[in-house]
Amino acid sequence: MNLLQKLSEVEDRYEKLTRELSDPSAFSDIDQYTRLTREHAELQEVVEAYREYRELGDRAQQARALLADEELGDLAREDLVEAEARLPGAEARLQTLLLPTDPLDEKNVILEIRAGTGGEEAALFVAMLFRMYSRYAETKAWKVEVLSSNPTGIGGFKEVIALIEGRRVYSRLKFESGAHRVQRVPVTESAGRIHTSAVTVAVLPEADDVDVAIRSEELKFDVFRASGAGGQHVNKTESAVRITHLPTGIVVSCQDEKSQHKNRARALKILQSRLFDQAQAQAASERSEERRSQVGTGDRSERIRTYNFPQSRLTDHRINLTLYRLEAILEGDLDPVVDALAAHAQAEALGKGEA
Repeated sequence: MNLLQKLSEVEDRYEKLTRELSDPSAFSDIDQYTRLTREHAELQEVVEAYREYRELGDRAQQARALLADEELGDLAREDLVEAEARLPGAEARLQTLLLPTDPLDEKNVILEIRAGTGGEEAALFVAMLFRMYSRYAETKAWKVEVLSSNPTGIGGFKEVIALIEGRRVYSRLKFESGAHRVQRVPVTESAGRIHTSAVTVAVLPEADDVDVAIRSEELKFDVFRASGAGGQHVNKTESAVRITHLPTGIVVSCQDEKSQHKNRARALKILQSRLFDQAQAQAASERSEERRSQVGTGDRSERIRTYNFPQSRLTDHRINLTLYRLEAILEGDLDPVVDALAAHAQAEALGKGEA
């Protein structure tokens, strides 16, 4: 199917939805009305871009027909130059909008950040990255809820797991999975030497019962007494929960809440998302060539980014992006990085003729 034929079908679908949605009282199913309203909104940008492209094409055609006219020739020539100058950009925008969308883009995410090499310095870096993502979430009006954490004694974390909810969260954060490296002089370093530490970040699409069905006989539940940094007990009851998924061996523990019931619910949510991510990764490996068209592999052992404090530099190694504005990025100004990664992924997809 060529581009114009596909666009014509998109416009027909948009106009049909416009007619159907003009009378909300005709819908007895509110879920169907909500779903169609969302589809209508998603198609609107494509249709508007298509109409602009078509209008520019019509203008160019009409201008060419008038070039020989003694009275209108000069005006037609000006109009033709403007239309032809704008047409390539309009076409490129359409191709981008028509790229196959990731079905997971609208999902909320489970964000997992874990300390790697570097001891306490790595734990402090976990806290720093979690703050960066939390600040970024604020700029997008997303909601952040900590599901599980393992704090250290000096303000760091061995691990933080959080649920981030909002519009198109996964679409903006999906390229963050991987190993993040920091280079800086620790506060405790008297000789002023630069240390290198690393953490791993996992961005998992939030799974629900439709995505992942877990049978109760596949689960082993253990309860234990929650403890904080330094082995101090958070409470004296066995409120912490550990869930083992027997078929895969995946283990999830939660102890942040005083309620065993709440910790159990949080652990199940994390387990669902890890199983869903595992299923997605298995499916992706079966189409590995297609997977390589994305930015990196998403493997969390792959070093994707370096944060260099002495030079105030951030480098994303997958697309050779270097920005000298580290402080602003760590304060949540992530859009320049995310936009560059998304644009690279789109360019790769367009280059493979997927539009």
